[in-house]
Amino acid sequence: MAFFKRLRADIAAAKANDPAARNKFEILLTYSGVHALSWHRLANRLYKMRLKLAARIVSQHAKFKTGIEIHPAAEIAAGVFIDHGAGVVIGETASVGEGTVLYHGATLGGTGKDTGKRHPTVGRYCVISAGAKILGNINIGDYAKIGAGAVVLKDVPPHATAVGVPARIILKDVKEN
Repeated sequence: MAFFKRLRADIAAAKANDPAARNKFEILLTYSGVHALSWHRLANRLYKMRLKLAARIVSQHAKFKTGIEIHPAAEIAAGVFIDHGAGVVIGETASVGEGTVLYHGATLGGTGKDTGKRHPTVGRYCVISAGAKILGNINIGDYAKIGAGAVVLKDVPPHATAVGVPARIILKDVKEN
């Protein structure tokens, strides 16, 4: 998918998910989540070209500018929205599906010095609330919701809501969205 097509999808996601968003131009100029995702797309391309140092430099520049840290190897679909992104961390082997919303302080992290896939896979149209920590090689199903401050260490099925420390499933909606 071309850079500008993904950028349009990211802006549209911001417009759809933020009632304070007035117009696309404002989002493009002022939304740190959109900026971080744009920088990430460049870093990810450099990473895939095996220009790993250049990719890390770009990602660190983006972290300095936005307060959002995304490893260049992370896979992030178009149309993801990072709202009030300060403190968001997305690890190297994490994957985030389209339409997902991440709030400030959310972490998609690892649990140690394992090798291989060690970060979460987040499905499509999920909500990762403020301060939530999703740790390890686990799956968050499509349309799942993770409550604020939750620490998720096990898979969360599609359409479920997980809260608490450690997180537990409190609601599983079987309806298709």
